[in-house]
Parts: sequence; C-alpha cells; structure tokens
Amino acid sequence: MLHQASRIAASDGRSPLALALASEGLSVEQRPASSAADLLGLAADDDLVWLAADDGDDELIRQVATQVVQRAERGEAGTEVEVVVGAFDPAGSRLLDLVEVMDRLRRECPWDREQTHASLVRYLVEETYETVEAIETGDRDHLREELGDLLLQVMFHARLAQEHDDEPFDIDDVAAGIVEKMIRRHPHVFAADRAAEQPPEGPSAGSVQTAWEDIKATEKARASRMDGIAPGLPALSLAGTVVHRASRAAGPTGEAGPTGPAPTDAPAYTEQALGDALFALVAAGQAAGLDAERALRLRVRQEIAHVRGQEQRATQRAPLEPG
Repeated sequence: MLHQASRIAASDGRSPLALALASEGLSVEQRPASSAADLLGLAADDDLVWLAADDGDDELIRQVATQVVQRAERGEAGTEVEVVVGAFDPAGSRLLDLVEVMDRLRRECPWDREQTHASLVRYLVEETYETVEAIETGDRDHLREELGDLLLQVMFHARLAQEHDDEPFDIDDVAAGIVEKMIRRHPHVFAADRAAEQPPEGPSAGSVQTAWEDIKATEKARASRMDGIAPGLPALSLAGTVVHRASRAAGPTGEAGPTGPAPTDAPAYTEQALGDALFALVAAGQAAGLDAERALRLRVRQEIAHVRGQEQRATQRAPLEPG
C-alpha cells in the first residue's frame, strides 16, 4: 500500500513512523493543520496515505467519515477510505519468541529435558487453578501472569509432541486444529449462507450453545449425551456438566432429565445462599465421617447410568422407519 500510494502525508514529519518510512526511501509530506476537507481534496486525484498521529487522530478520522457519508448522500463522487492499523509487530508475534524459548529450554535445560507429558500434568492442573484464582480475585496483573504460565504448559506439551516417533505434531498443528474447530462449530459466524437461516435479531447465546453441542456430538459420533465427559473433573464440576447434559437428554418418552427434585421444587438460591448450603453439606458430611467429594461422585455416576438407560429406552420405543 505504501509503495503504491501516490502521496504519503502526516501532521508530523518527524514522528517515528514518518522517519522510518523516510529511511526506506519513501517521501512523507508534512501537513500539520490538515482538515478532513484537505485530505479528501488530496485524495480526489491521488491515492493518499495519511499517517495518523500518536493519539490516532480520532477526531480527524470521524470528520473524514462524516464528510464521505454526506458526499455520498448528495450523490457526489465517492472517495474510498480504508483505515489500516500499522504496527512494528503483528498481533501474536511474541508467541514466536515463546516457541524459540521453549525449543532452547528443551535442548539446554536438564530439568526441561527430563519432562514428559505425564510428569507435567500436575503443573498443568496447578496453573489452571491459579488462573481461576486470578480471575476470581480480579487482579489483572496476576491474571496476565497466570495466563502466561498456562500458555507455557500448552507450548511445553506441544514441544514434547514434536519428538514423538510415530505420531508427532507441533504447536502449528495445535493452532490449526483449534482454528478449524472454531470455524466448523460457529456456522452462524463463518458459514456462507448463515444469514438465510438466522432470525433477524441473530442467534441467541442459548441456541449457539445447543448448536455447538449438537455439532460436537455429530463430530464425535457419540450415541449418548453422557459420552465424552471427563471423569477426572472435580466432583462439583462433573456434576454440573452431567446435570446440564441430562437436562437436554429427555426423549419422546417424556422422562425428565436429571433425577431428583424438579426445578420448580428447588429453593430460589442466590449465589451466596447456594455457597452456604454447599458448605454446610460438606461440614455435615465431614461430621458424619463422609467424604463429600466421593459422595457426589457416586451420585453423579448414578445420574449417568440413569440418563444412558433413558436414552436406550427412547431408542427401543422409537418407531421403525418403513423399509
């Protein structure tokens, strides 16, 4: 764009960007008091690049946009305006530095050389919980640090995966996989015909989540809503996942999803009240010599079995399609 432009102008010809362009042999005109009308006049006959000031020239840009719209409404010849954000490094460029650092650590650090996927599991779990803590406390500096620690774990595992003899993959394969998955599971954003099937106000968050789970189930060829739930989740998280999926598992039999009290019978908890109730249950269980984590896991397994049985009965009762 810069090399193809007929003119390059800036309010400050001594700005770092203007000087950098000049060092590359590009001529930058200094126009300290340019208005929107001035810029549009210059752009009428030539391809003009305007180097915004350090503050972004927000007001000047608004004025240019307003005048472009007004001229179009009057039926005057239009001027094409493109806003390009320049940066010395593209977003994500420091990730390449992290890849290089990880490569060097794996080669030169005796501790890093000894690690395996299995030996790093504890650190992955620890960093995940520390990230959760940073989110809950609202400490932005802490969150930035913990996200970095969590990212390091992803990089470390991807680096180890490169060394696998039979099925190697690297961080680029990891990134490519998640990009493809996000595009595939967000047809309301990326599909070419997305507008034809959406309501005028766009999809709701609930419908997006339902579509996500349906697409995921199809991809994984899962016969049950209970398939693919990580059994290693903490009991409370495991229960939340099972209850959510069970609530969507009711079939044509009319059976309820999660067993137990119906939602209308449940107390109207606030977050604080629910926390108090859960804490009291843990304390009561401990007083009775019971492990709350184990008790909830047992109950969750019962729910999983109930839902699987419910799904099987619904399948058995489904009418056969005419052959």
